[in-house]
Amino acid sequence: MKKLILLLFLANFSVYAQQKSPASVHKKVIIVLTYDDALMSQLNIAIPQLDSAHLNGTFFLTGNITDETLPKWRNAFKHGNELANHTLYHPCLIIDGKGNPANNSANYTVYTILREVGMMNNFLHAIDNEKTHTYAYPCTESKVGGVNYIDSLRKSGIVKYARMGGDQNAVITDYNKLDPLLVPSWAVVGKITGDDLIAFVKKVQKDGGMGVFMFHGVGGDYLTTSAQAHRELLNYLDKHRDEVWVTTFKQAMDYLTGVKQ
Repeated sequence: MKKLILLLFLANFSVYAQQKSPASVHKKVIIVLTYDDALMSQLNIAIPQLDSAHLNGTFFLTGNITDETLPKWRNAFKHGNELANHTLYHPCLIIDGKGNPANNSANYTVYTILREVGMMNNFLHAIDNEKTHTYAYPCTESKVGGVNYIDSLRKSGIVKYARMGGDQNAVITDYNKLDPLLVPSWAVVGKITGDDLIAFVKKVQKDGGMGVFMFHGVGGDYLTTSAQAHRELLNYLDKHRDEVWVTTFKQAMDYLTGVKQ
């Protein structure tokens, strides 16, 4: 009987250890695939491609979710993808006179942006029943009304982790210096090929650490990455899953926070 109890204990401890170290300790690098703005091309192309490759990503949603798309986003969450916060109305600084003045971040205050982020968290909770959500700054702007709101966001406790922008050099190698509210990413724009995307992963593999992709449209919509390039990236990640841990933004940051401790 004592041997049985011991075996059960060891089995449970093994499962617990795997949950605490999802990167399996042996894998050298982390890749996070993130997608902004709750776009139809993500539902129609990116997510089916992720499903086919048995990979997951993080989708930073805004409040433009409809009766048609809501169950699709809920289903994406059930398949292991993370639903994350990109505010209700995606405020950005309008400098060319175009766009809705109501969504001009120049007209926001720190209070209004924090209120909007909090309301979006409630919206997401109604979809996925998760208690906490990660955040991505709209247009990668950390200011509203000319005031930086990162410290206020930090003090509010509304979110623990937030993603910023960056370029192909946005490889995170020193986790101790990583600000969890200023996590850099490669904002994928322009005529980017599958080889370009894979080159970023290879750079992360060479340097060690974590690399975060920021996608918008995939095979459609705007700031579009072609469906072919996206699939080539996923194929590469699938073939190298023994070396690269592809996970959600929240899971990656939870793990890195544990590493730093």
